Amino acid sequence: MRIMCLNGWGGTLHEELLPYLAQSAPDILCLQEVVHSPATDKDWLTYRDGDHVLPQRANFFRDICRALPDHVAVFCPAAQGVLWDGDSAVPSQWGLATFVQRSLPIIGQVQGFVHKDYAPDGYGDHPRSRSAHGVRVHDPGAGRDLSVTHMHGLRDLRGKMDTPARAVQAARLRSLSHQVSRPGELRVICGDFNVEADSATLRHLAEDGLTELVTAGGFPGTRSSHYTKPGRFADYMLISDPEAVQHFEVVTDPEVSDHCPLVLTL
Repeated sequence: MRIMCLNGWGGTLHEELLPYLAQSAPDILCLQEVVHSPATDKDWLTYRDGDHVLPQRANFFRDICRALPDHVAVFCPAAQGVLWDGDSAVPSQWGLATFVQRSLPIIGQVQGFVHKDYAPDGYGDHPRSRSAHGVRVHDPGAGRDLSVTHMHGLRDLRGKMDTPARAVQAARLRSLSHQVSRPGELRVICGDFNVEADSATLRHLAEDGLTELVTAGGFPGTRSSHYTKPGRFADYMLISDPEAVQHFEVVTDPEVSDHCPLVLTL
């Protein structure tokens, strides 16, 4: 089984990303920064937040569903705000999504928030609402059940330092992972945590018996060349039993986002 975790950057590099996903077709894809705009059939809209202006693939969730037609797709919104089509405001949902190969029975799910709650009336002030989603699946090839839970960690304009809000976030993520799992089962936790490699978030999850694979593997970061700010770490993948890992890599080529895909083979 292959599990991929990626912040999709709102589909900014969709021309590179979609064929990559179609070709690699991971059994489980945990995708953050997903845009879903069911009120429009536009391909592109614009996100505006002061000086922060970004193109957004208006129906990024739809695009990924089309690239992975043999997967069950679940979209988990964190907020609904507006994107812009010129001077026209278009309602748009933003969150994360999970895609599971149809041959894998989904035998449990959990969806919740690691920071704040659903924001239906705008994206709000930073740090904004952040969601998480977990699935429990049966792997017929290995004859076992396992869970995969991912989140998109809060963005603090001051930086990626440890804060009380991030401590609560880590506790909530850990709790959601346990909710979707049974004692003794293999657990995977991943996502764009928006913290540094020495963060208390990772220590908190290590205390729960999880091994972090990016730092343990000596990878120099999880950001692609499209990310030009300082700090090369944001994304992490943890597992409850490192003996179950057949292979793990941080994919640097092709570049499909300003984040690198994390790919775990069990």
